[in-house]
Amino acid sequence: QVQLVESGGGLVQPGGSLRLSCAASGFTFRRYAMNWYRQAPGKERELVAIIGSDGGSTNYGASVKGRFGISRDNTKNTVYLQMNNLKPEDTAVYYCNAYIAKNYWGQGTQVTVSS
Repeated sequence: QVQLVESGGGLVQPGGSLRLSCAASGFTFRRYAMNWYRQAPGKERELVAIIGSDGGSTNYGASVKGRFGISRDNTKNTVYLQMNNLKPEDTAVYYCNAYIAKNYWGQGTQVTVSS
């Protein structure tokens, strides 16, 4: 079965950095685009970043463009989200997502940006 397991969240000060990881299993990882979403309290889930199956194409939400970077390692079945210059408004639960006939989600990892 498809499994997505996020890690790497935590508490960081404004201006700091974090790298999230998502380990995937149960499907042929290299064939699928992968996505990161986030959801802040009281807000709808928001698309953060997308990466194509071979890593050659990426796209970002307007609020994170220039600060976040998505990448993947198809030998490790893992997708990453490098988050730099973090702001308090980046505080959210971050989810890994894959669409394989339907949406699959990880359990999420909490990122809190606060001084």
